[in-house]
Amino acid sequence: MPRSCRATQKSRPPLVAYQRLFAAGRHEADLAALRRSALEAMRLMADFQPRLVGPVLTGTASPHSEINLHLFSESPEAVSLRLEERGVPHEVLERRLRLERDRTVSYPALRFVAGRQTVDAVVFPLDGIRQAPPSPVDGRPMRRANAAEVEALL
Repeated sequence: MPRSCRATQKSRPPLVAYQRLFAAGRHEADLAALRRSALEAMRLMADFQPRLVGPVLTGTASPHSEINLHLFSESPEAVSLRLEERGVPHEVLERRLRLERDRTVSYPALRFVAGRQTVDAVVFPLDGIRQAPPSPVDGRPMRRANAAEVEALL
């Protein structure tokens, strides 16, 4: 293998390289469908400043991946009420996120369906929009994208 190919291969995460090699066309279509469903959910939750996070944003999602959103509200009940008003069946959950190496915090979360995909939405306080929790992958702040940024990806 030429040296330049090895360098390129090493710089990509293994999952991304695998998807590009073995499922390039199908993966792109699946990812676009997931992102369209995410955008639909983000529009539904527009009052809560939704941000897409995780594999659907980074491009490593499989067709069966959940869509992960971060929402921001003074009252988690307001998010649940919005779904009820729109007739969207949902489940109320709790998610524990690691904020520091030795500190985890519990946040309310909701699970519902947008398009054909399951959405897992964690509800943060309003000031939670200022700092993303660390990524479980590399410990750096999670990348977050608003609806306009998701549209641009499509």
